[in-house]
Amino acid sequence: MKKVIAMTLVFFAITAQAQENKQSYSFSLEEAINYAVTNNYAAINAGRDIESAKQKKWETTAMGLPQINAGLDYQYNFEIQKVVIGDKEIPFGSKQNMTARATLSQLIFDGSYIVALQAAKTYLKYFENAKQKTNVEIKEMVINAYGNVLLAEESIAILEKNKSILDKTLFDTKETFKNGLIEEENVEQLQITLSSVNSSLNNTKRLKDIAYKMLKINLGIDLAAEVKLTDKLDSLTTSNLDLALTQTEFNIANNIDYQIGLNFQDQRRLEMKRERSKALPSLAANVNFGYNGYNDDQFEFFTKDQKWLNYSNLGVSLNVPIFSSFARSARTQQAKIAYDQAKTQLTQTEQRLKLQYENSKSQYEFSIEQYETSKSNLNLAERIERKQQIKFTEGLSSSYEFSEAQRQLYAAQQTYLQSMIDIINKKAALEKIINKQ
Repeated sequence: MKKVIAMTLVFFAITAQAQENKQSYSFSLEEAINYAVTNNYAAINAGRDIESAKQKKWETTAMGLPQINAGLDYQYNFEIQKVVIGDKEIPFGSKQNMTARATLSQLIFDGSYIVALQAAKTYLKYFENAKQKTNVEIKEMVINAYGNVLLAEESIAILEKNKSILDKTLFDTKETFKNGLIEEENVEQLQITLSSVNSSLNNTKRLKDIAYKMLKINLGIDLAAEVKLTDKLDSLTTSNLDLALTQTEFNIANNIDYQIGLNFQDQRRLEMKRERSKALPSLAANVNFGYNGYNDDQFEFFTKDQKWLNYSNLGVSLNVPIFSSFARSARTQQAKIAYDQAKTQLTQTEQRLKLQYENSKSQYEFSIEQYETSKSNLNLAERIERKQQIKFTEGLSSSYEFSEAQRQLYAAQQTYLQSMIDIINKKAALEKIINKQ
């Protein structure tokens, strides 16, 4: 018995410790967005892309800065090369030799390097734009996921309320049937409706669990963590009712997809410029320093008696492209075609974004209209259901009429909830297009 008690205490201690170690979070929608922009997995890697691009930019810059290289060469001649002078064979060299060298090189002028520096800036800008696009997409995903959780919670609350009312109605109806005052069909019709509500309730609970996990993934937190949402669906819907948003003029330059297209066009322009710059001369200089050491017998290069012979020189290299059998011209034309394609793609992007804006604006306006309509319809459905319930209880209407009123109410409830989510999601889609911060 003592062992059982001890094991039970250990079990509860482990369980309590696990509960303490489980992370817990509480978010409003705005807090969830701010958290995700920093901790979402895609956001983290997008930040790393920027850091990598910064290093790439410095790598390009360093190509035109002084370069110093050093080396140590050792050679052992198994058979020394000889030269014949008259009748004599004279060894040409020594058995062993070693060279210690250092070279300082500097690029003086290269047109393609100047263009590469400009391209490095656009390369970095591309990943900065990509990070901003990731943030915009994360914001929309978090809003959708947050709303889906609230939708599931509200649906569960409504379904549980419906179930509670149905349970009571079914109980009263069964009692009335036992007394022989109504037909069995009335009981059976209510049982069918209750079964449908129970099925919907169980399914919605499963969807709620999935919705929470999807939100956690978008936030960048562990699926086992506990998350509490502080915003409510009705308050979020009210705060997202903003028809003034549809009255502002669409500035396409603020859209991140347009900025990325502009950056891509600039990259193609610089590639064309780089190909043209290859027709210019390039100039470089280098300074060489070194020491040579020779031994015929043992390896004694690092002894104090070793004799080292130094050398140094200065070199300048001028490269002038003259004729490439039109290869440079072909590469330049290819780059020009790619640039023209990028310009056409940017025009296409501009037209597509204008259409998306009009479509998103229309859908957002429609979602507000649908919200008002579904709200009014819900009120009517509730009144009709209450009247039918009274009539059914008093025996003035059939179970079929009452069930139809119930189904109409349940559909109106779900339509109303969906209209609230649509307002939140459609506004998020519109804000994504206009890049509202």
